[in-house]
Amino acid sequence: MKKVIIHKLTLLIIAFFTINSCYSQYTSKQIDSIMDDAMSKFNVAGCAISIVKDGKIVYSKGFGVKSVKTKSPINQHTIFAIGSNSKAFTAAALAILVEDGKLKWDGKVKDYIPEFKMYNSYVTENFNIQDLLTHRSGLGLGAGDLMIFPDGSDFTMNDLLSSFQHFKPTSAFRTQFDYDNLLYMVAGEVIKRVSGMTWEDFISKRIFQPLNMNNSYPALNKIKDNSNFANPYNSNSGILIELPNFKPMINGAAGGIYSNIDDISKWMLLHLNNGKYGENLQNSLFTQKSQREMWRIHTVIEAEKNPHYNSHFSGYGLGWFLSDIKGNMNVSHSGALPGMLSKITMIPDINLGIVILTNTSDDGAGIFEAVSNTIIDSYIGLNDFGWIDKYVAYFKNRNEKGDDVTKKVWEVVKSANNSHIKFEDYIGTYNDAWFGKVEIFMNGDKLWMKSHKSPKLNGEMFFYNANTFAIKWEYQDLNADAFAMFLLDENGKAQRIKMKGISPNIDFSFNFQDLDLIRVHVN
Repeated sequence: MKKVIIHKLTLLIIAFFTINSCYSQYTSKQIDSIMDDAMSKFNVAGCAISIVKDGKIVYSKGFGVKSVKTKSPINQHTIFAIGSNSKAFTAAALAILVEDGKLKWDGKVKDYIPEFKMYNSYVTENFNIQDLLTHRSGLGLGAGDLMIFPDGSDFTMNDLLSSFQHFKPTSAFRTQFDYDNLLYMVAGEVIKRVSGMTWEDFISKRIFQPLNMNNSYPALNKIKDNSNFANPYNSNSGILIELPNFKPMINGAAGGIYSNIDDISKWMLLHLNNGKYGENLQNSLFTQKSQREMWRIHTVIEAEKNPHYNSHFSGYGLGWFLSDIKGNMNVSHSGALPGMLSKITMIPDINLGIVILTNTSDDGAGIFEAVSNTIIDSYIGLNDFGWIDKYVAYFKNRNEKGDDVTKKVWEVVKSANNSHIKFEDYIGTYNDAWFGKVEIFMNGDKLWMKSHKSPKLNGEMFFYNANTFAIKWEYQDLNADAFAMFLLDENGKAQRIKMKGISPNIDFSFNFQDLDLIRVHVN
């Protein structure tokens, strides 16, 4: 009897805190205040946020401006780039094709794309469709991303498919998580070859149209009306600088989608309803089995040691990061293009989804993390953790450390004595097996580097030290300035170039470290 009484008392306590946790959830006015506080502390032009709960949109609002010049306000219909949140759409598209009987999750990529070739024969022969989506290829972080960053390069799908054989793996196949983009683009090519439609057309016809995501587009050039389009900004310098829109990639499977919080709310509700949609959930885009496959850990990631959330596991599914927070499953992904950032978070156990879109890098990452966490905490019964101030402090410290490193580099450049340097010893054409040719030449009286296939990677080379030069690219949308380290022969003539980013905060997609530029011609 005593055990029964204690059990009943425990149930009453749980019920009490469960009921009272409802009251801890923020009201719309409180969320307005949270957003106003975040907007005042992070240097962003604008953002939009939507919350879905128990099958309904319970909050949807825009903050700040689409354009600093026009002061035009953001609303729930404003269109943003969602970057890598496009990956989940690619995974869903493949799930649809699996259900259509047109491919298998464990089907070999080379059976669909015969010319596909990885860094050794075993990996090539065994690389399957799910390997394209799970960041476990054995290649390093962001391998090959210089083919798509900066935008406007001349690389083709054939270039991309032939590139993987030239990379050196950094881990054994299927043993380690290292985030990539190019393999998602290969997945987009699989969709094209299997369905007979481009990735862009498939996403539009098989996902956007059924879900009535009428303001979502698979590529920038598909947007017909840009009157409610957010302009991208960069806040790295402390002031908001407007950036050009990122040009479409080879395909958009890794990061090409443009959407708004209204449409992404429909996307979150679809997932929270296990692939069902419609007024009475009478329609199905994909089955619950496919949903579970996408939300099953395929690649393990070391869990963050965060006592606030008491997390035990972390991993990557198919297009989604998966973890636990206070005993609840957490499904999320972020996305980034220059000046455009996004974060989608879902807690399926409590039927909750949050999307935040912003038109500013880097502070946009701070605002979407801080606000998402603050709102989630209210739904799972945690006290205010001060996420906004914590992220403000984190980004301030991170940026100051990065700025200190780069400042010291350019101070060394300024004081360096280059009187002994003979520019003619470095001039010539150099070739990398996957990136192609770069040229070192004289631009007036200055030493200059330019890429043949990535035109935005061109800039002046400044003597730094020994056989190393610092390159200041004309491209400054993101912080990508780099070191070029020359290997000389016995006569002091340059034969080879290795490169790496200067700033510790450089985006991983500028994978200069993977280049091996060998001199092929003396100009």
